[in-house]
Amino acid sequence: MKKTLFFLLLMAAVLSSCDTINNLAGSEIANVITENVTEQITMRTNADPDAVAAAASSLASALTISNNEIIALCEEHMMEMDTTNIILPDDDPYTERLGRVMSRFKNLGSMRLNYAVYDDESTVNAFASGDGSVRVYSGLMDLMDDDELFAVIGHELGHLNNHDVRDAYRTAYLVVAARYGIASFGERANAISMGFLGDLSDELANNAYSRHQENKADEAAYRFCIANNVDPYAMYHALEKLDSVSDNQAGKKSGFANMFSSHPDTMKRIKHIKEMAEKDGHILDE
Repeated sequence: MKKTLFFLLLMAAVLSSCDTINNLAGSEIANVITENVTEQITMRTNADPDAVAAAASSLASALTISNNEIIALCEEHMMEMDTTNIILPDDDPYTERLGRVMSRFKNLGSMRLNYAVYDDESTVNAFASGDGSVRVYSGLMDLMDDDELFAVIGHELGHLNNHDVRDAYRTAYLVVAARYGIASFGERANAISMGFLGDLSDELANNAYSRHQENKADEAAYRFCIANNVDPYAMYHALEKLDSVSDNQAGKKSGFANMFSSHPDTMKRIKHIKEMAEKDGHILDE
C-alpha cells in the first residue's frame, strides 16, 4: 500500500513538472523532473530525500529516454534473451530454413536485420526487436509452412516499421524503471539492478499490442507478401493456425508479447486480410 501511494505521488509530481520542461533538452528535463519531484514528495511525506531522488531520477530517465537509447536497450535485452534461450546453430535445418525464408524479403529498405531460431518446440511465437533482431521459436516453424512463416515475420517487421516495438520498449522501460525506483525507496539502492533486463522481458511479455497495431502489422505482412510474390493469403492461413492453437499458448511468456489475442479479435483480423486480398482481385481457393 505504501509503495502504491508513493508511486501515485511520484507520477503526480512528474506530471506537475511537465509545464516547465517544454523548451529544455533531454538531460535538462530529467534534472528538472528529479528536482521538482524530490521537493514535492519530501514536502508531503517523511521520506528520505536521497531515496526519493533515486526513485525520481529513475522515472525521469525513463520519460526522457531517446530513440538511440531505446535501440541500445534493445541490444542489451536481446543479449539477455539470447543467453536465456537455446539458439540453434547455423547448420541446423531450422536455421537454414529460416535463412531461406528471410532471403525472400526483397523490399526491406534501410532495415538491417539479424535472425536466429530459439530451440523451443512448445512455444509458438516470433518477434522483432528494435535493434533489428528477429527471433523465431521452433514451435512456430513446426506449425507454419514457408509462406505462412514469411507472413508472420512480415507481421513482426510491420510492428518494427510502425514503431510499435520502440513504443513497447519505452513503455516497459518506464514501468520497470519506476518499479525499481520504488524498490530502492527504503534501501538507498541503485535504481537499476542486475535483474532489470529480466523484469523488462516480463513487462514486454505482459503487454500485448493494441488491436489497431495488430491490424496495421497484418496489413504490412500482406504488403510484404504481395511485393515478394508470396501467397497473398499466407497471413490469413497463419492466423487461422495461430487461432487453432491459442488455447495451448495462452499465458505462455517468451520475453516479448505473444502472438495471441482473443478469438473474436483474431477472427476480425482474418476477415480483414481476406477483404484486402479480395479487393486486390485475389480469390481464396477454398
